[in-house]
Amino acid sequence: MVSSRDRQSSAPVVAALSGGVDSAVAAAMLVEAGHRVVGMTMRLYDAKGTQASSGGRCCGPRDIEDARRVCRHLGIPFYVVDFEETFTHGVIDDFVDAYLAGETPNPCARCNQRIKFTPLLRRARALGAERIATGHYARLEPGDGGVELRRGADPHKDQSYFLFSMPADELGAISFPLGALKKDEVRERARRYGLPNADKSDSQEICFVPDGDYAGFVERSALSRGARPPGRGRIVDDEGRELGEHSGIHRYTIGQRRGLGATGAGGEPVYVSKIDPENNLIVVGQKSAAARSEVGVREVQWLSARPAEPVRASVQVRHRAPSVPCTITAEGQGARVELAEPVIASPGQAAVFYDGDRVLGGGWITAGAN
Repeated sequence: MVSSRDRQSSAPVVAALSGGVDSAVAAAMLVEAGHRVVGMTMRLYDAKGTQASSGGRCCGPRDIEDARRVCRHLGIPFYVVDFEETFTHGVIDDFVDAYLAGETPNPCARCNQRIKFTPLLRRARALGAERIATGHYARLEPGDGGVELRRGADPHKDQSYFLFSMPADELGAISFPLGALKKDEVRERARRYGLPNADKSDSQEICFVPDGDYAGFVERSALSRGARPPGRGRIVDDEGRELGEHSGIHRYTIGQRRGLGATGAGGEPVYVSKIDPENNLIVVGQKSAAARSEVGVREVQWLSARPAEPVRASVQVRHRAPSVPCTITAEGQGARVELAEPVIASPGQAAVFYDGDRVLGGGWITAGAN
């Protein structure tokens, strides 16, 4: 049981609990600081009879029970909110549709955009809460234009890339207690607090695909809709010469080299440079053919003021990929990004804009541009 000082505010803070150690430590830190804390866990999908039911995956049945145990240990109220229908339409369907369209989706960023903040804030406010707190490794700090989203202090755990889609007008109602900590410090605190999940391993897979078989999940989902899952097709080079056969476009991503079963004319390795869902083709070539010096971005959300003129910044196009210097030109609801050096950028993934460690905004990579 974590001791607490006098309560700092009459309004509670809702701690969003996934069942994992990070969100549990965030809740414990709030209790220790004297806040009146309410634990809240989201039920996002039906995991009965799946690997997720045994734990280790965000918001699965075992994880909900772990969150309940944490709240009991901390002596705080605990609620489970059902977002299964919203999650299915807003995240799972988007995930499947993206793969069927030849894209590589980012369900964690979509979940942050459509589930974890706006709907959860609505539920929190129904309880009279002023704000919600999560276990993300990122920082929210005051700036000249209001609250700014910045990278977490631990570069190995920084999750700001997934958070660009947070509601810009609600940043002041959100808290990331772990933003200044490193992972080993979080584990140390978990043990000091005596949390029942202190040694629980981190989740590594997408929560609703606990066995990691994304392709199988897409195929089953397509069948459940009455649609035909992607079938076999040709692997060709950029001149249309057939080099092999693919097992479904949903099994490939831009820049992929392994598992193609095809090589170039001289036996050299080839990389996926284009996915053509209309003609059911995988196009391959040299690694340079998969890289792009200009990227189109759709559905851009700005966490800072939308720039009226081209702005120099940096862009990150994959989780854990280094950011690359660029020039960003806002165009309607999207943006055009000119890169200082070519990068492999998969349509459907997030492109997140940074000024130093500050997140300016971001959106979703399109198939257009070179």
